[in-house]
Amino acid sequence: MQNANTELIENARKKFAQFRELSDRYGAEKAWETMLEGFPELQRERMGPLLGMPTLAEGFRAAITYFNAVGMNMEVVDISNRNIDAALEIQRVCPWLEVCLEYGFDIPCHVICEMDMEASHRAFPEMKGEILCRQAFGAPVCIFRYERPSKPETGAAPVP
Repeated sequence: MQNANTELIENARKKFAQFRELSDRYGAEKAWETMLEGFPELQRERMGPLLGMPTLAEGFRAAITYFNAVGMNMEVVDISNRNIDAALEIQRVCPWLEVCLEYGFDIPCHVICEMDMEASHRAFPEMKGEILCRQAFGAPVCIFRYERPSKPETGAAPVP
């Protein structure tokens, strides 16, 4: 478990360092777009099998083992309603809060979570995502909301 967490932190360090370098060289907007190049395809590869499950909640629950292995303590709540397949992803631990400071960022959200959300949206345009609260802003947890249309005949989500 510690090795997975160490690898996660090292990957975050690389991402923060790259964003810092690109921002200093080209500005934050160009850095953002540069770092997103190829990321939606990676998100599609990583998340596609999970999102192919009947509901978002089932897909995100399948990822709990991974997130918990890297120390994030994840829970998923199915909030599907009114022909919308929806889930809340709740993270009790943000492993990037301290790492971002090493690279001159006050919060990790833009470089990590917002970029993940944007890549996911580009990879799965039918799915909406939103960050509802953030530990970086003083909340006790980070909460992400995801939704997409349900399949009319079963109430389950369409397969991406």
